Amino acid sequence: MGADEQPALGVAPLDVPPLDLPPRGSALVLRGRALDRPAVMAIVNRTDDSFWAGARQLDDGAALAAVARAADEGAEIVDVGGVRAGTGPEVTVAEEVRRVVPFVARVRADFPDLLVSVDTWRSEVAREAVAAGADLLNDTWAGHDPRLVEVAGEHGVGVVCSHTGGAAPRTDPVRVTYPARPGASDPRDGVVQDVVATLRGAAERAVACGVPRASVLVDPTHDFGKNTWHSLHLLRRTQVLASLGFPLLMALSRKDFVGETLDLPADDRLEGTLAATALAAWLGARVFRAHDVAATRRVLDMVAAVRDEQPPAAAVRGLA
Repeated sequence: MGADEQPALGVAPLDVPPLDLPPRGSALVLRGRALDRPAVMAIVNRTDDSFWAGARQLDDGAALAAVARAADEGAEIVDVGGVRAGTGPEVTVAEEVRRVVPFVARVRADFPDLLVSVDTWRSEVAREAVAAGADLLNDTWAGHDPRLVEVAGEHGVGVVCSHTGGAAPRTDPVRVTYPARPGASDPRDGVVQDVVATLRGAAERAVACGVPRASVLVDPTHDFGKNTWHSLHLLRRTQVLASLGFPLLMALSRKDFVGETLDLPADDRLEGTLAATALAAWLGARVFRAHDVAATRRVLDMVAAVRDEQPPAAAVRGLA
């Protein structure tokens, strides 16, 4: 053998294990329309005090422009809210109706291909919003008004079942704890156990009230009744939440748990939000409530392609 020659190395074939993806998660159906791919729910806040200035659209023109932009950027659902989620000046039922209901009717007429959600915890607002054309009631305060889910069942529209740890509407969490039950493998799973039990019970009640099973979304409701550690743990346990058998909604956009994790204000939380979105999509979440529609849509499409659930949009590299 010459000095420059190397002995042949016997390399055993690499044993590649089978691909083991997390389950896809349950698909959403609203008024007979099935959403086969992960969906973007665009946020349109009919308020002037939302926590992020970019989401304040009390002006009719600004709000309609936001809906048009969301539709162009790939949103399947637009979520219209009339009251800031956090603390702030009181908004009466009559004022919430004034902000939301005529606007829902306008969106229904001008954007017939969009599904319309209304973010409210009040059954009075819910009933009028459904009459104006809403397809989904996003009850972010966990059944505080037990009649709201009855409105959804009566009219056959969808409903979001959420978890707030028993917090009253428009209140912030203070030293909230979720002790794990005996035998839990991870003491941090107390919040997961509480969320799973709450969402399962609320979802089954919605079905009993007449809401179609595929139209019942479950939402762990990050930040609501939770600290940042709780919200991060719920994100890493997304697969458990997706296994409940209902479409899983994730409302992650620019939230405080993202900001506290990265020590950033709301204006600078996009990258953190998108990282959380990609993880949740990979683990089975199906609907994403988002301020940044185009970026969220691209993240979801990329995750779907990696999961082999949809083809690349324009695959030409190496084929010419």
